[in-house]
Amino acid sequence: MSDSNVKAIILAAGMGTRLRPYTNDKPKCLVEVNGKSLLDSQLDILRSASISNITVIGGYKGDMLKDKQVELIVNDKYDKTNMVFSLFCAEEKLNGECLITYGDIVYSNKILAQLLQSTDDIAVVIDKNWQTYWESRFPSPLDDAETLKFTDNNLITEIGNKANSLSEINGQYIGLMKFSDKGLQQLKHLYRNLCSKGSCMGKPIKDAYMTDLIQEAINAGYPVKAVPVFSDWIEVDSVSDLQSETTTQRHTNIMLETIK
Repeated sequence: MSDSNVKAIILAAGMGTRLRPYTNDKPKCLVEVNGKSLLDSQLDILRSASISNITVIGGYKGDMLKDKQVELIVNDKYDKTNMVFSLFCAEEKLNGECLITYGDIVYSNKILAQLLQSTDDIAVVIDKNWQTYWESRFPSPLDDAETLKFTDNNLITEIGNKANSLSEINGQYIGLMKFSDKGLQQLKHLYRNLCSKGSCMGKPIKDAYMTDLIQEAINAGYPVKAVPVFSDWIEVDSVSDLQSETTTQRHTNIMLETIK
């Protein structure tokens, strides 16, 4: 599997407050599972697919990311902004074919391969086996899960709202997506329009999540396609995630598969 023409942008500016004390002295993406940081794990996965054009958007303790052999862009307003603002700190990188991924996840090379095979302009990885994972992480899966609906041909119609019932959830967004050059031009056009309007899904632009931007793209009529997967990834958002046996075991399996 080789996709040397694809670039990757990793969003890793946040303070990781739910991971304290592990983030007292390091950014969230440098928290370790099985002795390996989330960022290094993800870089190994990307490089196993010959993706070497990698930009990290840092923020909190961003200087610690300088030795990772990636291009580092720092969102110096990291403590007052959210994902969408961080992404557009790297607006000059938004061209060609590009992966956008969160810094607090690790996914298998199988998931990456499946995403890279997508020919859609905006492709978003969705875990259809989300409920099992959420039940291992939260007292009730609805405590944290968001709405996500897509049609029989994988066209996403709704994403990112508070879910009141399991029927509103066809899967969960994992924080990994791919854009063609056309998709990125659509995204930049949409972002400029939202900045002119002054809000994104009712929030100030600086507070908007990526799911807000994706929903705005859907509302604007841009086709957003789901890439359905089943497990094979982790998110480390809290101390309980970090200490979970599920996290440890999934990470072990992902990394073993990567080095085969």
